[in-house]
Amino acid sequence: MRKVYMDNGATTQVDEQVLEAMLPFYRELFGNPSSLHSFGREVKKALEEAREKAALAINARPEEIYFTSGGTEADNLAVQGVARALKKKGNHIITSAVEHHAVLDVCKAMEEEGFKVTFLPVDEYGMVSPEAFREAVTEETILASIMLANNEVGTLQPIEEISAITREKGIVLHTDAVQAIGNIPVDVGQLGVDLLSLAAHKFNGPKGVGALYVRRGTQVNKVTYGGGQEKKVRPGTENIPGIVGLGKAIELATADVPGKAAHLTFLRDKLIQGLMKIGDVKLNGHPEKRLPGNANLSFAFVEGESLLLSLDMKGVAASSGSACTSGSLEPSHVLLAMGMPHETAHGSLRFSLGKYNTEEDVDYVLEVLPEIVERLRSMSPVARRGKQG
Repeated sequence: MRKVYMDNGATTQVDEQVLEAMLPFYRELFGNPSSLHSFGREVKKALEEAREKAALAINARPEEIYFTSGGTEADNLAVQGVARALKKKGNHIITSAVEHHAVLDVCKAMEEEGFKVTFLPVDEYGMVSPEAFREAVTEETILASIMLANNEVGTLQPIEEISAITREKGIVLHTDAVQAIGNIPVDVGQLGVDLLSLAAHKFNGPKGVGALYVRRGTQVNKVTYGGGQEKKVRPGTENIPGIVGLGKAIELATADVPGKAAHLTFLRDKLIQGLMKIGDVKLNGHPEKRLPGNANLSFAFVEGESLLLSLDMKGVAASSGSACTSGSLEPSHVLLAMGMPHETAHGSLRFSLGKYNTEEDVDYVLEVLPEIVERLRSMSPVARRGKQG
């Protein structure tokens, strides 16, 4: 049976070059980078080289890169760290209703600490309005966290327009760019953000390692305590193999972003056009301002979970939402925020394409999915009532 992996939004296959770069740091280069002897110095050099690669990839300075255990920790450090550092200036945070739970949940936790949080609504495409953002700003606003690219529907947010407002008002701006790195150009200077989160496993690097960009001069309180690593902002012995892997992965992922984006856009559009022919199918997210590899669609009269299981039996891997919430029976908070009815949201699938996907993969999905949808609809009483009506 053919195997087709189209769940790259959840995680990606580790690139062979990345794996080869990591292996020596599990074997002979095992020293602690905080040690003064030669074993430690060798590893410290590799740590700083990876920092330089991460900085170069997003047009930052190496000293502005802080390594973390992944995107979730980076988001937490950004929101908690900045809010607590600036609480004497104000207590208001602005975010959006379609953020990853790594931002949404920490913002809700900050409310319990006495902070006020505005969860901005989005339009039918999942996009935040810069005008609505400006209207939400108060004299107490100290921090905003708006993602660069939505992990479920792929919509790209108007970060540059929002950052123009935050700079004007003196507000710190964080963006979750976990899904964006390697798929679209990411330049912190052009975006105008003060903090940016990324995770290696989303761009063919290892799991369990990420980074937070912190613009020089931005105040961030640490949220964990221990040693003096990462300039005391993120203490703990560094995951050197993972960090080396992140450095190599981000170097490879950003080497030819336009070329990769063109490849993924071609595959994505062919997939979407083919699936829309099934009928009673809706594309979710912005039709143009979206990630090149994201195709999120709703199939009327069927459950997303049934579609996923049926696809899995055919060797196809996709998802019904973000990987962090796929075990939940609740429909996607992103789709609900976009105004989608519960029953429609339950019938949604996310196909997220990556650099290893081929046109043959798309052809295979277009071959097997229409039959699956037809079979499931034939068993659906809702679909039968729709035909009778």
